[in-house]
This record gives sequence, C-alpha cells and structure tokens, in this order.
Amino acid sequence: MQSVFTNGCFDILHKGHVELLAYCKSLGRVTVGLNGDDSVKRLKGLSRPMNNECDRKRILEALRYVDEVVIFEEDTPYELIRRLKPDFIVKGGDYRAHEVIGSDLCEVRIFETVDGYSTTEFINRIVEK
Repeated sequence: MQSVFTNGCFDILHKGHVELLAYCKSLGRVTVGLNGDDSVKRLKGLSRPMNNECDRKRILEALRYVDEVVIFEEDTPYELIRRLKPDFIVKGGDYRAHEVIGSDLCEVRIFETVDGYSTTEFINRIVEK
C-alpha cells in the first residue's frame, strides 16, 4: 500500500479538510503531520490555535480517512517527511507542487481547494458577527 503524507494546523476542521483527507485516503495509508501549538502560534499568530494540539490530534484520529497523526513543532515538516519517506505528499490547491516542502523527497499531488472553506476566513466571519 502506498503511503501518503499531508500536513497542517487543522485548527477548526471543516469540509475542505475532510475532502482533502478523503482524497489522501484514496491514494493509500494516510499520515497527517500536525503543527504543534507553538508552531501554529508562529505561523498564524498568538490568538491561534483555537483548539490545542491534543484535541486537534484526537479529532483527526477519529476520522476514517486518517491512519496516523504525528505532531511536529518545527515551522515546516521537512524532517518528518524525510523520516517517514512517504510515496506522496498531498497539499491543497493554494500550493504549487514545486513549492511544497518535501517536493525533493517524493511525488507531490495537489488537491483542488474547496471554495469557501478556510479556517482563517471562518474565524473572521465569527468575529465579524
């Protein structure tokens, strides 16, 4: 079975995340690299994450599309990818394959982003209301 890696903050799970993970599962065994709390703060700002890393990990592990979740604290998952040696890295459509961290280590597949689904946009809509 092929091994598939994807990564992200997965702070507030939404349909776009689920569709991405379902696509990953269609390719093989799925490992999610989950940004740890400190990593999320550096990437998204001090008000994030909304949910702590233990809760985010538990939620992802409950999904049938996810086989394993590994928390990492670095700003990028490069060392994790190097260690895991996946057959594929899957990222959302806001990336270009050659720009994806780890593209020098294995094949990258881009999953078309589901329009209207972004955690940051979701949080902004809540704040505005």
